[in-house]
Amino acid sequence: MTRKTKTPRETLPPGIAKVLKRLHYPLEVILLCVRWYVAYSLSLRNLEEMMAERGFEVDHSTVHSWVIKLVPLFEKAFRQHKRPVGRSWRMDETYVKMRGQWKYLYRAVDKAGKTVDFLLRAHRDKAAARRYFEKSLDQNGEPETITVDKSGANLAALQAINAERKTPMKVRQVKFLNNVVEQDHRAIKRIVKPMMGFKDFRCARIILSGIEVMHMIQKGQMKDTQIQRTAAEQFYSLLT
Repeated sequence: MTRKTKTPRETLPPGIAKVLKRLHYPLEVILLCVRWYVAYSLSLRNLEEMMAERGFEVDHSTVHSWVIKLVPLFEKAFRQHKRPVGRSWRMDETYVKMRGQWKYLYRAVDKAGKTVDFLLRAHRDKAAARRYFEKSLDQNGEPETITVDKSGANLAALQAINAERKTPMKVRQVKFLNNVVEQDHRAIKRIVKPMMGFKDFRCARIILSGIEVMHMIQKGQMKDTQIQRTAAEQFYSLLT
């Protein structure tokens, strides 16, 4: 009796297979489009044209739906494989346009430039900064030092958090020390630029998380038991 060989979809974990069930394209095409969109400075229409050149008729809106469905799975899996970061953080926020209005992407890197965490917020104030710090602490543990710019909101948020802790974290406001995070913003902004702004907050949050995950993988922040796997191979391994 001949043993039936399982297809790539049949070997996926149940939760991931369920999401992919109604996506009627080859799995490798879907994953390739998602990775290219979050890894490179490409628009959805760029990807539509690139797939057409390879013999696949994929509408740009279809690519967008793949990204929105799959990126949360990639981020969740990556969180389980992320390497620990250092204990000296540099935090700053950058701007992202949404329907003609600026929103705020809070980010931090450690002294070596490894991404600590990120969070998109609608406002730039104490509440937004505090939510970011609480998320970062929960996901990454407590640093010895956090460096911020001259923003009063960021300082006020950290002071409020420190007031509730037995051992306060050291907080510095030294602008030149934040050059490392300001430089790191550029990698994210470069990918976002061809997207010409986001249509809604949910989509922006998901797409930015995909960009951040791919950026962290490229910086070597994923625990990988296999030697010399490329960033692309590491990205795909999160789902397959």
